Amino acid sequence: MSDSNQPKPTYCGRTRREFLWDAGAKFPGVALTYMMAQDGFLANQAVAADGVSNFDNPLAARQPMFEGKAKNVIFLFMYGGPSHVDTFDYKPKLYGLDGKTVPVKTKGRGGEKNEGRVVGPKWNFKQYGQSGQWVSDLFPHLATCVDDIAFLKSCQADSPIHGSAMLMMNSGRILSGYPTMGSWVTYGLGTVNQNLPGYVVMLDPTGGPISGAKNWTCGFMPANYQGTIFRSKGAPIIDLATPDGMTRAAQRRLLDAMKDANQEHFAARQDNTELSARIHSYELAYRMQQHAPEAVDLATETEETKSLYGIDNPETEEFGRRCLLARRLVERGVRFVQLYSGGHHNDANWDAHGDLEKNHNYHAGRTDKPIAGLIQDLKRKGMLDDTLIVWGGEFGRQPTAEYEKGTGRDHNSYGFTMWMAGGGIKGGVSYGATDELGAEAVENPLHVSRLHATMLNQLGLDPNALSYFYSGLDQKLVGVEHVEPIHEIIA
Repeated sequence: MSDSNQPKPTYCGRTRREFLWDAGAKFPGVALTYMMAQDGFLANQAVAADGVSNFDNPLAARQPMFEGKAKNVIFLFMYGGPSHVDTFDYKPKLYGLDGKTVPVKTKGRGGEKNEGRVVGPKWNFKQYGQSGQWVSDLFPHLATCVDDIAFLKSCQADSPIHGSAMLMMNSGRILSGYPTMGSWVTYGLGTVNQNLPGYVVMLDPTGGPISGAKNWTCGFMPANYQGTIFRSKGAPIIDLATPDGMTRAAQRRLLDAMKDANQEHFAARQDNTELSARIHSYELAYRMQQHAPEAVDLATETEETKSLYGIDNPETEEFGRRCLLARRLVERGVRFVQLYSGGHHNDANWDAHGDLEKNHNYHAGRTDKPIAGLIQDLKRKGMLDDTLIVWGGEFGRQPTAEYEKGTGRDHNSYGFTMWMAGGGIKGGVSYGATDELGAEAVENPLHVSRLHATMLNQLGLDPNALSYFYSGLDQKLVGVEHVEPIHEIIA
């Protein structure tokens, strides 16, 4: 019997094409896949670096290169650039110089200057914990957690401009088009929970940061590794319910039919990674409909836990919810979660060019208790040991005023503070230092690449070996030169 006389497979009494097209109204992605095949999209094939390998289940959990102490990362991104000299980098000399003009090299949005009017810190500093770490009055709750934190007080970046500085902090480059941290982590380790995204980004309710999706892109890697946005208002994930009139069994048959069609198409071709990511997203969405509602349902948390995160206070409720959701996600195996504090422009984020006190009081007030609650909650659950928390912005702020009048500070990429906690990081330590004015790093300068190297190292990934072949080079998050983790803060 010839192949043409073989019985054709049917789906609910219809041919595969009839079934897919009829389902298009309820599941438009299926019809979209068929149309992409018709317009030639699927003919644009891409393969791995060896020219042969298919891309199969890219987010499957993988063993680290060596035994790492961290399994997950939560990056608390303070968009806009918090002032280090008003938060964690105590500079007592600045108080006495308030209002005076001093010689200091600055460069930011206002251009290059060789002198400026000092703006003394607007909050008092105190020592906390057994380690005696200095913290300003902006963070009274976080101050109680200093013995779990390693403060990095000599960070440096290559750009004092928001867009390029954010790209550097997120991807290791000041230019767009490169994979971001979460992409590198999921590329290296996959994700434990196949029913949730491996890389989640939660933006501020005021909007996303400058450069937008470039800050969570997968760059030249397959699209499976890009970040998945969870909404900051309402349900974190929309459309989790099965479409009206469609049973879960029928939806499963739809996906199986689509998979059969794609396998037939791929029989004589290498896999197209962009299409693979779309198909994978359909499968993930199907699984998320069953599993994600439980993951994002905060109603199952105790009132005491919600209070710990500040969810019972209107000022801290929004950021507290996102911090608690981050804990629930890493608890369920999500590999990399990034939370943004601040969005849009000007005082909607930490970019305090005008009124420093108004700006930082607002943003610190929204985040202080939720972040402290996150650390305390992870610690009491025994999760802080293998969850790495990273806090910081794209740069810091200058010790001098930006304008003739006012307390606003311009950008400072020469020296600023970030901190890490958990995931095998020493607590109660400070490493590096800026000068007596906080203008630039003078002791153990830490380029952003050192932070990236430390993060990868704690996850069991060699920052100088984790690479992706692209454009004739073994591309790396830390760049082409050898970069050492910050061994001094590793427990």
